[in-house]
Amino acid sequence: MLENDIEISCQQVYQVMNGENPPLLIDCRELNEWAACRIEGAVLVALSEFAGKVEKLFKDPDQQAIIYCHHGVRSLHAVQYLRQKGFKKTRSMQGGIDVWSTQVDPRVSRY
Repeated sequence: MLENDIEISCQQVYQVMNGENPPLLIDCRELNEWAACRIEGAVLVALSEFAGKVEKLFKDPDQQAIIYCHHGVRSLHAVQYLRQKGFKKTRSMQGGIDVWSTQVDPRVSRY
């Protein structure tokens, strides 16, 4: 993965999550959004509480992680934060859970 390769499509996320050694999947939406819908296997770390909390999820700085939110904007900020902290193998899911709902898993509610 290239260091500037900051985004990953929902279809690619589905593939890597179902492959060997799936990456850490982090939902950076808020608790009320998480309660409405989520991607199975994700861990919630709301962007409002991200700094100092999310780093504890990583076993090492080379661990791969995919961050998602509602539409993909907050997750880009989250990835930029993580990369500044030395977690270079982090990416943002393009389009967020909204696109995931329409292109990958229609069982995930939209809001």
